[in-house]
Amino acid sequence: GKTTYILPEDPNTPPTKEAKPGVDREARWVKKGNKLQYGYKRHYLAAEDTGLVLAVHTTAANVHDGQCMASCLDQVTLPEGSRILADKGYCSVKNDQLLRQRGLRSGIQRKAHKHRPLSVWEKRYNRLLCRSRYKIERVFGSIKRWFGRLEAGYVGMSKTHGQHVLEAIAYNFYRLPGIIMSKA
Repeated sequence: GKTTYILPEDPNTPPTKEAKPGVDREARWVKKGNKLQYGYKRHYLAAEDTGLVLAVHTTAANVHDGQCMASCLDQVTLPEGSRILADKGYCSVKNDQLLRQRGLRSGIQRKAHKHRPLSVWEKRYNRLLCRSRYKIERVFGSIKRWFGRLEAGYVGMSKTHGQHVLEAIAYNFYRLPGIIMSKA
């Protein structure tokens, strides 16, 4: 394709590349498995008992999951002693310390490393956490099933974050009658 350059009025200033229309400049590439994906990631904080979404955080696709826990926790006030369930992407010493500082219990799955496989205890621990984590994974599956996709429908971080928040609100409204009826 052609590259278009914008020539500045000042001859001492170098020309700049013009952005192609429809290209999201805030989105980033990430390689997941053997597939390249372009866009954003959504991070949800959901209540363990009801599965309702409490917080939403949106990042570019290349941001590591482990860096986003504090952003989600900053959006809510959780009672001391609450357990935070997360997959192994959030496994880090920094996140364990963050949870301890806030008086929260860690339910982060353990992750194997290149020269250190998981111990028998860590494998059991991960299996125990899977019994509760389905409620959080259900959020992603339901949003994909009910709203038809998990891709961004807009260009730009703020619009995409707005989409993620609206999907979380719609998910909560959709689930709420069933939760109320089950408590009655």
